[in-house]
Amino acid sequence: MTRPDDPDRTVPAGGWRGTTLVRPGWLAFTGAAGSTGAHAHAAVQVLIVTDGVVELTDPHQVRRPVRAAIIPTRVRHALHAGPGARAALLYLDPAGGAGRRLTARPTGPHHDRVEQWEAAARALLPPAALRAVGPPGVPGPDAAALVRGWSTPAHGRHPALEHALRALPQLLHGPVRLTDLAGAAGISTSRLGHLFASELALPFPAYLRWARLRRAIELAAGGASLTRAAHGAGFADSSHLTRVTREMFGLAPSHLLAALSPATP
Repeated sequence: MTRPDDPDRTVPAGGWRGTTLVRPGWLAFTGAAGSTGAHAHAAVQVLIVTDGVVELTDPHQVRRPVRAAIIPTRVRHALHAGPGARAALLYLDPAGGAGRRLTARPTGPHHDRVEQWEAAARALLPPAALRAVGPPGVPGPDAAALVRGWSTPAHGRHPALEHALRALPQLLHGPVRLTDLAGAAGISTSRLGHLFASELALPFPAYLRWARLRRAIELAAGGASLTRAAHGAGFADSSHLTRVTREMFGLAPSHLLAALSPATP
């Protein structure tokens, strides 16, 4: 049986085939691209086509092929992949440092148009990412490097924050209060909240949401039912978990599970 932490796990997922990486504040998929119906999600989405043809449809029913695009939050769109198409898709929490920077573009009355999504990608993606084109088996753009480039880098974590991050995984099955983490770490609640935002580029509630999501995916990938995985990660039930994953990524949990390589904190 493939372990959930096996980075080489690659199986089909609703027309998609590749590797899914989960990190605090973002998720990335790299591999063969499928198609989606119209949807909108809470994440900022970055699309980089590495081979073949991928088209985007915006809310105005304009459909056009793209090489790269940055799609804002809460904007309905659909993706159509041609035969042999490969892509890298990066989903960023808008509360994070990278997500906040990308949310600033596109803006204005035409932020929901596909040509504006392409213009934002040209402005914010480094040239090296747009040149990362290759045949199947060749890695796509380095998602972690992109996120680092868009975020304010941290130069080492505060000991109290490290203490909180070590304690958090053991608490995810139930309620988690920042006050309790701060008390255990010997620091004020406001100070710990500031450390989450400044050193991890995510406010605590957003970081906790991603931690729960990743834990649920890990449990389900290890053989737990979606209901048990949801409860084990602190979600109310499997419907709650499904709503969160669809909102963040436009995908059901099963699609994330099919190509999973979870990260360490």
